[in-house]
Amino acid sequence: MATVQEEIQEEKKAFSQLDKIKQLPMQKKLGLMVAAAAVIAMTAGTWLWSQTPDYRVLYTNVSDQEGGTIIDALQKMNIPYQFSESGGSILIPASQVHEVRLRLAGQGLPKGSLSGFEILENQKFGSSQFLEQVNYQRALEGELSRSIQSLSAVQGARVHLAIARPSVFTRERPQPRVSVLLNLHPGRMLSAEQVSAIVHLVSSSIPDLPVKNVTVIDQQGNLLSGQKDNQAETGLDPSQLKYVQDMEQNFIRRIEAILTPITGQDNVHAQVTADVDFSHIERAEETYRPNNNPAEAAAVRSQQQSESISISQPEGGVPGALSNRPPAPAEAPVEAKQSSEAAAKTTPTDTRKESTTNYEVDKTVAHIRQSTGRINRLSAAVVINHRTKLDAEGNPVSEPLADEEIAKLTALVKQAIGFDEKRGDTLTVTSSQFNPKGDTAEDLPLWKDPDTVQLTKDIGKQLLIAALVLFFLLKIFRPFLRNLLPPPPPPPVPALASAGNNVVQGETMIETTKVVTLEENLEKARLLAANEPAIVANVVKGWISGNGQ
Repeated sequence: MATVQEEIQEEKKAFSQLDKIKQLPMQKKLGLMVAAAAVIAMTAGTWLWSQTPDYRVLYTNVSDQEGGTIIDALQKMNIPYQFSESGGSILIPASQVHEVRLRLAGQGLPKGSLSGFEILENQKFGSSQFLEQVNYQRALEGELSRSIQSLSAVQGARVHLAIARPSVFTRERPQPRVSVLLNLHPGRMLSAEQVSAIVHLVSSSIPDLPVKNVTVIDQQGNLLSGQKDNQAETGLDPSQLKYVQDMEQNFIRRIEAILTPITGQDNVHAQVTADVDFSHIERAEETYRPNNNPAEAAAVRSQQQSESISISQPEGGVPGALSNRPPAPAEAPVEAKQSSEAAAKTTPTDTRKESTTNYEVDKTVAHIRQSTGRINRLSAAVVINHRTKLDAEGNPVSEPLADEEIAKLTALVKQAIGFDEKRGDTLTVTSSQFNPKGDTAEDLPLWKDPDTVQLTKDIGKQLLIAALVLFFLLKIFRPFLRNLLPPPPPPPVPALASAGNNVVQGETMIETTKVVTLEENLEKARLLAANEPAIVANVVKGWISGNGQ
């Protein structure tokens, strides 16, 4: 515990310093006040600087109208903001960038500064035809850009139209052309189908615009509209490659699914390579089979038979008066029949028969269309881990699988993947020792960890502030105070006692043995209270408040 004398001495020093300051001239007092104000200002400034957040870009390249709407929203959310030196970006604290973007997106901000057909609503009276055509083209470009930006992968889009002006002096009008520049979100990309959809959207929005006259590129300068044509020329199609990969992964899953219950988890690895034919073949055949065996019964298509009999006329006289004679007199029936039979026997006849039979000709008509994605050949490789067993001493020992067991597993794999030897499929199953599985993921070094880097920056910032304040206090403010305050008086030389004191050649050696008793301390306290009541009152006040120990 501090003694009463020590506390009294401290109070005396404080009062003595105040007395010294009061005794200073006005110029030094003013300098002391300026120094104190500078220290306070520097401390407050460094503290505010340490508390100032790191600002990051919220949005860039926003129009004045769009920027005003965003600023109003930030003010309503009580979020501090700044502007970049060029004035084209809005900055907010880095810790709130993602949250603010989500909240503004929920309010539909930013809406985009593209002008559509609303630009035609403010047409001035007396505008020329050229200006009207330019405004219409701008409006059409803005509407197309808005439509393209509605895609989830597109962050921004610009459309440039090249449309020739109609003229009565030209017979053929050039076809319009369109260029589309896409700014995609980070990590996003468009498929060939999506690019084709954008091309057809633009082509359908402009009259007489063919699909081939639409060019689409991304922010990296990659040509997107020609991907499908390039793939058709090189024979590469992402959908076909994905189909092959999915097929191979399906075979791998089949192999591992049938072998895992036998070998155990993580003891089998398989790889399959599929040779897939994507050629599209369509063939029409029409074949005729010759009738090698005439005796073979064949289908009769049509049959036609005809028979004709002709009777020769009897010899007669020369036409004339004699041939126009009256008929002969009638004869009896019996005689007439006999005469007719005799005449028939003596009359010459000519008989003719014809028969035509048409048979069906053998004919085969076939339309053959081979499906794409037909497997030409499969190549599979399977590796099985050694089996672990315990030896006679109880130690684990790994040994390869027997040939008989490998043969059984090979048969299972062939059945699982549909192995076809005629097709040229190959399969290799082997047993090998696997390496011990370890962690493949490498931990980031401490100096690359984002949290550690940020913590180091904060600590360095605080240490820099503390170093600046300490340097200012020790190197600037302390010497300044020394110059302002008068030097302390030299300590008094103690009196030499006659007894117990030795003086040797001008050098004083003091050897004093003094015992301070409680009565002496009390006497000194009484004298001090009588002479300096203010100091004693401060000491008692400190005891009451608990500061005196």
